[in-house]
Amino acid sequence: MSNVRFRSTESFPPVVKNLIIINALAWLAQLTLDEKFQITMKGALWPAETPYFEPYQIFTSMFLHAPSFGMIYHILFNMFALYMFGRVLENVWGAKRFLFFYLACGIGSAITHLLMQHFSNGFSPAIGASGAIMGVLVAFAYLFPNTKLMIIPIPIPIKAKWVVLGFVIIDLFGGFGQVKGDDIAHFAHLGGALTGFIILLIWNKTNRRTLY
Repeated sequence: MSNVRFRSTESFPPVVKNLIIINALAWLAQLTLDEKFQITMKGALWPAETPYFEPYQIFTSMFLHAPSFGMIYHILFNMFALYMFGRVLENVWGAKRFLFFYLACGIGSAITHLLMQHFSNGFSPAIGASGAIMGVLVAFAYLFPNTKLMIIPIPIPIKAKWVVLGFVIIDLFGGFGQVKGDDIAHFAHLGGALTGFIILLIWNKTNRRTLY
């Protein structure tokens, strides 16, 4: 979009950089210290009805990932998406606004997951930055809808708005379809996406100049 104004042109702006560092350090701590300190169990988001739930998990769960080299793609995909799309948003909005947006999407994701677990009598804990990342993807598609992205293994570029819409549809199908063996917290993804979209609408309505 021609009217987007960048506050800076940093290739690795500070908030994105520090979020990636924090997530990486947390993952390494899970790998090396989990057996002794039960970091994953204590920091994961447990359903509110279980004895394992603690309010702080709404925050800590977004910084933890699957503590296994066999599941390394979990943290790699999230951090790659944060770098690729989050840095653009931070350059547009500035550090404080981007940090608020990211954390708000992560918290919205966690609250949505808790609500859906409550109504479905679920017992599964959730970890990962995917909810916050979905908010970031929604924001990127909102600001730069016609930017073309290459999605492996699709051999042709696809506009950002269709890519993100596709992710949302997949999560809707996964969440309501309840596919056997699917351990992805789809409603957490949708909660992050919805939170991000609502924030964008509010910002755009109250002061368009602070959005672009």
